[in-house]
Amino acid sequence: METPQASEKKCSCGCHKLVGFCVALIGLTFLLGALNILTARAVEILWPILVLFIGVKLVMSGKCKCCDKA
Repeated sequence: METPQASEKKCSCGCHKLVGFCVALIGLTFLLGALNILTARAVEILWPILVLFIGVKLVMSGKCKCCDKA
């Protein structure tokens, strides 16, 4: 297995961060529901919307410029 070189830079493109952000929002939705801050009905509505948002983002976004450098 190759180790990354010190000269290689991590991608700072926002498209790679969006999915992680949405997963964190889904987790936060369930946490707020478990703590009774959100009603069960609100949790039932919010988490599928967030999952749909992730799916649409993945389908609509092709590869970004940083991914084409390979």
